[in-house]
Amino acid sequence: MARTPSNMLPLGTQAPDFRLMDTITRSEMDLNELKGAHGTVIMFICNHCPFVIHVNKALVALADDYMNKGIGFVAISSNDVENYPQDSPEKMKEHALREGYPFPYLYDETQEVARAYDAACTPDLYLFDKDLKLIYRGQLDDSRPGNGIPPSGEDLRHALQCLLEGNANTRTQKPSIGCNIKWKP
Repeated sequence: MARTPSNMLPLGTQAPDFRLMDTITRSEMDLNELKGAHGTVIMFICNHCPFVIHVNKALVALADDYMNKGIGFVAISSNDVENYPQDSPEKMKEHALREGYPFPYLYDETQEVARAYDAACTPDLYLFDKDLKLIYRGQLDDSRPGNGIPPSGEDLRHALQCLLEGNANTRTQKPSIGCNIKWKP
């Protein structure tokens, strides 16, 4: 397993806009229709990465806990499907349904969205406030495949609570670690 860290986009960065196909509904969706009233979590993930597989249930639990509190959740896969066919839109839909994703799972065919967010790995997680300004980026929690720590979503969950309670998140934001995004040649 490659262990690629996230690039840690600067806090305060405005969320780059996008319009991508949701592999579940086969409809085009843009950031403005997906954003939450209080904040938005954007997750760069994929089907086959062991790091994402390890945290899938925690991602679903987080979304289930916070979507009804005005937080939008969006997952995006930007992997090169020619060389990684297990991440194709058809396989993404199968994966999303099997995992019970309550959020859209978008396909970034051109990889322009991943580049705009400076995404580097899967999972790469971002939390934006109601004005789409970046307030958290980095890891879900300290859990990694094989380290014996169960996924809890602790770091992102804390950032979400701070946002909803109007408190500053003073915790150190640690980079996510995962498989590198599979860039097209």
